[in-house]
Amino acid sequence: MENLTKKQWALILGGSSGLGLATAKKLAANGYSIFIIHRDRRVDLEEVKSNFQEITSSGVDLVSYNMDLVKTNKRQQVLKEIKTKLGAQEKLKVLVHSIAKGNLKPMNSQTEKELENVDFHITLNAMALSLYDWTKDLIKEDLFSSDARIISFTSEGNTRAWKGYAAVSAAKATLESLTRNMALEFAALGLKVNCIQAGATETKSFKMIPGHERIKENALQRNPHGRLTSPEDVANVVYLLTTPEAQWITGTVIKVDGGESLR
Repeated sequence: MENLTKKQWALILGGSSGLGLATAKKLAANGYSIFIIHRDRRVDLEEVKSNFQEITSSGVDLVSYNMDLVKTNKRQQVLKEIKTKLGAQEKLKVLVHSIAKGNLKPMNSQTEKELENVDFHITLNAMALSLYDWTKDLIKEDLFSSDARIISFTSEGNTRAWKGYAAVSAAKATLESLTRNMALEFAALGLKVNCIQAGATETKSFKMIPGHERIKENALQRNPHGRLTSPEDVANVVYLLTTPEAQWITGTVIKVDGGESLR
């Protein structure tokens, strides 16, 4: 059993807004110190800084890096800094993947730029394959605790076809496949790997999806509770998956949508 007097650390990839930020706040409220890797423009940094100050006001540590999350050299540089910060005694209990960097283009259009092969590569690399890359490098650096939890986010677009969403849909399907295979092959290391399928949630990323207003309206009609999923709804389940009681849950996609997908 791990020494409970040590700090509990979580690393959140894409933690400056949306589901990642809500998760950071929830974990911090439950005593986790947080590493956040994010990529934000200078014009947004004041809001990001304010959100981070809200997290540290609960008395936990927060270390953030504003960088390109998918570049190999940047990742390895940051991991060295994380390893130094943790020292010899502390490890990461939680890794949350919340990277939303994809190309939203139609496959067939007379008026808009169409989806190309390179768009799939960019989107899959950022929104799916980066989970594996970060996990492998964290393993290599021996930064995971003996009962670590890895959690990522998918959407109903994994099986539904939405115009302009093809590259992201392919990335979500890949992410779910990685979840299953990582859970199997990393079980010997104590890693539990799960993916949350959130209902329609009004984040910045959601508002970039072509036709998002129509998706929102449809979700409100289908959801038996008559509302959209909130980032906090999702963050609550992320926290549940980090608890000792959830240690036998791995390799699965968990729906957190209030029943939206039932009809």
